Amino acid sequence: MTLLLLLTLLGIHPLGYLARSQSASTTCTDPLSYQVRLDRAGFSPGEIDAALGPNLQRAISAFQTSVNMPPSGRPDCPTWEALGGAGGGDVLSEYTVTSADVNGDLLGEPLPPDLAQQARFTALLYASVAEAIAERFHASPRLLARLNPGVRFEAGVTLKVPAVGPFDPSTRPATASTAGDVSIEVSRHDSTLRAVRADGTLAFFAPVSSGSQHDPLPIGTWKVTGTAWKPRFHYNPDLFWDAEDGDSKAILQPGPNNPVGVVWIDINVPHYGMHGTPTPNLVGHAQSHGCVRLTNWDAARLASLVKPGTRVVFSE
Repeated sequence: MTLLLLLTLLGIHPLGYLARSQSASTTCTDPLSYQVRLDRAGFSPGEIDAALGPNLQRAISAFQTSVNMPPSGRPDCPTWEALGGAGGGDVLSEYTVTSADVNGDLLGEPLPPDLAQQARFTALLYASVAEAIAERFHASPRLLARLNPGVRFEAGVTLKVPAVGPFDPSTRPATASTAGDVSIEVSRHDSTLRAVRADGTLAFFAPVSSGSQHDPLPIGTWKVTGTAWKPRFHYNPDLFWDAEDGDSKAILQPGPNNPVGVVWIDINVPHYGMHGTPTPNLVGHAQSHGCVRLTNWDAARLASLVKPGTRVVFSE
């Protein structure tokens, strides 16, 4: 008796059976599900884009190590179960666009890439409602559009968004009760940052961009000297190898699209620190001007974990 006939006699629709089997297998390896769950667990995949890229693979590997599984970096059913399996919570949630979202402070135009031109803005805000809401839920604007095809970002519209803790660029995160009880470890080779407790367990993991051929990461052991929330950026073309001829010094105003994002974590190396970014899609993929760059939401979380004197180790 064929499997097809047996399923029919048992009252099971063959196509439905196959669909359910494929669905169960797909859930175990669905990149979006992993990105959301890992983000909630403190293993940031960077910008959530529903793709199995290097940032997600590194986050999976770090999580697997933390639960004593072989760090393959690949999504599989045992790892999925370790993340809670079917009871691990929703992947998507709903968000209703408010009038404040639509009528709030926005640039209303794309930010020019040239830093000298950015200095003419009174605040380096989000360019659009879509950009603001995407960053609030740690997502790429393209993913947000895919989850909500044809939807206009207007007040009263309900959107599907990743089910993560919302990021608010206007509110400084509260300092954790255990702030400073970690060491920060940044690997240039892996493009990762780890906040490690005294017992060796991970308090936080995130992808980073760090250093370049022109501005290499200062390898060594340093310490945090302070944290500035929503800082101004002092542009000095003498410190930028790729500055344009004729550029002059300028002060760029605060905002999520400031060159250092919403927070600057200073270390005892001149001109170096750990900070946010206006381009979360490049974190973990592109080199920086020497500093350690994280997504704004990850940089804010990191800022809540450190204090002056926190040990910082930069390694190859």
